[in-house]
Amino acid sequence: MPYILALDQGTSSSRALLFDASGEVRALAQREFTQHYPEPGFVEHDALEIWATQLACGRECLAKAGLTGADVAAVAITNQRETTVVWDRATGIPVAPAIVWQDRRTTKETEAREAAGLEPLICAKTGLRLDPYFSATKIEWILDHVPGARARAEKGELLFGTIDTWLLWNLTKGAVHATDVTNASRTLLCDLRFGQWDDELLDIFRVPRTMLPKIVPSSGIVGYTDPEWFGAAIPVAGIAGDQQAATFGEACFRPGMVKNTYGTGGFLLMNTGTELRSSVSRLISTAAYRIGDAAPVYALEGSVFIAGAVVQWLRDQMGFIKKSNEIEGLARTVDDTAGVYFVPAFTGLGAPHWDPQARGAILGLTRGTTRAHIARAAVEAIAFQSAEVVEAMARDAVHPVAEIRADGGACRNDLLMQFQADITGIPVVRTSQTETTATGAAYLAGIAVGIWSGTDEIASLWRAERTFEPAMSADERQSRMNQWARAVGRARKWS
Repeated sequence: MPYILALDQGTSSSRALLFDASGEVRALAQREFTQHYPEPGFVEHDALEIWATQLACGRECLAKAGLTGADVAAVAITNQRETTVVWDRATGIPVAPAIVWQDRRTTKETEAREAAGLEPLICAKTGLRLDPYFSATKIEWILDHVPGARARAEKGELLFGTIDTWLLWNLTKGAVHATDVTNASRTLLCDLRFGQWDDELLDIFRVPRTMLPKIVPSSGIVGYTDPEWFGAAIPVAGIAGDQQAATFGEACFRPGMVKNTYGTGGFLLMNTGTELRSSVSRLISTAAYRIGDAAPVYALEGSVFIAGAVVQWLRDQMGFIKKSNEIEGLARTVDDTAGVYFVPAFTGLGAPHWDPQARGAILGLTRGTTRAHIARAAVEAIAFQSAEVVEAMARDAVHPVAEIRADGGACRNDLLMQFQADITGIPVVRTSQTETTATGAAYLAGIAVGIWSGTDEIASLWRAERTFEPAMSADERQSRMNQWARAVGRARKWS
């Protein structure tokens, strides 16, 4: 039986999953790695630690299954997007810590370009907003703040990559420097219409072209792992950013289909087919996937920066719970939030606000407020933020949103899923396979090596585990959303 080894490199942990030809998980390994917050608004990772934990997970996964690299038909990569690594072409050593997608340090540079009137041009080319979230200003910051880095980059001595590129470069021992179209579309440097790096954008963000990886399809063999890592030279045949991979894993192959991933952040994507649609509601356009030489498929996306991360904050910084899955039990000990609203804008607000200066706020506190009320408000905040994106997506969409396919770790929280259905008025369908990010990457690799014939076969493998039907009245829904909007207004432009 052929197997796919999917490397799922996330914001807080590295994971590896082994899939069989029926799309079932046969083994899983996971390791958390260190989060670094050197200054307010700064979020960093050690790229070498990411590589070490990811390699260890891949090896552990094979060992658990009693297999070797010779049993693996292909390797797939899916990754936290926008996170930026710059490393020495000769030594493979990063010149600085990786700047994480959540990082806000380039807010001033971003605002300066916005003030200069560059956002319409940038948005037209990339489909993205001008925001510190994306990679370009992160690259620029490293080149300007690491001594000698810009001169070295201009000499061709330094390479840039998002995490997929960094892993691929290490897996192939420097033989392949490439990224797929989904990750390239998150950099502010790629013209989305052509799927290529754009010279005008490179000039705007002062990024030397020699640093950039080759852009390749999401499904297709791009290189081979060095035999040292898994005991065999395995084709790397599928690459996609985590949210696009989840969209593929949720079998959202028809225009108008929507998925929401509840991870560290929350990310709604709507398939728009081979038509590149612009948003009038402050969402972004992005590449969804590209299979071989076929036309790329696009999506509209709304990014919520803090979703499951608010639960981690209550666990790690506040000590409300010991394990993340305890949040639902604590929240259910009260019937409602007693008027408490929690805006978790720890790293600013994403879609549809795009406010890097917003900060977290808990409103409506009284002497009667308990930890349970705050916990319930935190759970509801995840759904409120996604509901804002759904409203914006409905304004942009050609077709009404019929259902939301839900995945990610937090989708196991029934309280959250029911409130999400209630506050949007749209059924939320939880997939039976919640590992959709790794699943989607595995499917992309499997298509490339002939395990699956294409999207029709993959759609037949998708199964729903439970559907949450909306039960809230329209009047209550509108009242709650209005109050949420008031709370968001208090948190905006704070920093």
